[in-house]
Amino acid sequence: MDSKQKYKVIGLMSGTSLDGVDMACCTFSFKKGWTFVIEKAETIRYSTEWFKKLKDAPTLSAESLLEVDHAYGKFLGGLCKNFVKKHKIKGVDFISSHGHTIFHQPEKGFTLQIGNGNDIHSVTGLPVINDFRSLDVANGGQGAPLVPIGDKLLFSDYDVCLNFGGIANLSYDLKKQRLAFDVCYVNMGLNYLAEKIGKKYDENGDVASSGELNNDLLVKLNAVYQTTRQKRPALARELFEQKVQPLLDQEKISVPDRLRTFTESIAMQLSEVILQSGKKNTVLCTGGGALNSFLMYRLIEHCGDDATLVIPEKEVIDFKEAIVFAFLGVLRTRNQVNCLKSVTGATQDSSSGLMIGLT
Repeated sequence: MDSKQKYKVIGLMSGTSLDGVDMACCTFSFKKGWTFVIEKAETIRYSTEWFKKLKDAPTLSAESLLEVDHAYGKFLGGLCKNFVKKHKIKGVDFISSHGHTIFHQPEKGFTLQIGNGNDIHSVTGLPVINDFRSLDVANGGQGAPLVPIGDKLLFSDYDVCLNFGGIANLSYDLKKQRLAFDVCYVNMGLNYLAEKIGKKYDENGDVASSGELNNDLLVKLNAVYQTTRQKRPALARELFEQKVQPLLDQEKISVPDRLRTFTESIAMQLSEVILQSGKKNTVLCTGGGALNSFLMYRLIEHCGDDATLVIPEKEVIDFKEAIVFAFLGVLRTRNQVNCLKSVTGATQDSSSGLMIGLT
């Protein structure tokens, strides 16, 4: 087991909303507990070509998908190489990459994040850790969410850690166990609707705030989650396409009204979970949705005085997942648990991730 007390790691994250690749170079130190410093961080937006490649990847043949997996690995390697050169970063221990999820079907025993680690290693010459979800799925777990171990060890000052990405998930301690689960779709739906009016996203929720609430649509959106509230499975692209997308495609309802209603559904779903513990919670809010001022306003309204929502500095908002995936790599090199069975439903905790160029 690695016994170092300090690590410099580049974490890579690409989320379901296809915003781009989040890159964060962090230094992690251990002294009675873990602390971190963000050295450099940036998001590289996808070109139109890569956006289309990743969006279309689930429909490819096996051979074509393998080709994209390796090409995307080389692409990520190139981004890392440029990132290191641009910021004159020295002494990186390794790259820790989530990759981009193409399939996530743990009930069938598989999950696939592309961005081949061997190609990242080949391009950069740096050790790489990737494929953080497959071992948990093999152990009967959902393979998600993986951020809660980072919430527990890096952000322990907060009662609840809430992340608004393509999908919203949260984590908290209950009876000395970390619990975490996906709650609802966020940017996957908001961006899907924004694209219908020629926008990549609805900045600050401005279009949503101009719309009217459609109660019929709201009831149908909330009903999607009735079946997920009991077992809290990982919410994947597949469920979004099957259940949510058809509701968002109702052309008889204006796009501003659909955005307004989808935003309200998000706020309702999240506030219900935040408030269910019955105590006043301090909630750390990160991810792109935390920058959506209208969504935050609706969530604050639904939570009332029973929760304090904290929006941290922008680098933590934007890069928390990349930071945590860098940290998952640190735990992996130390052969320490980085995937919690209490969160994923697996038969056992695990130290997950494939290591390339590390002994």
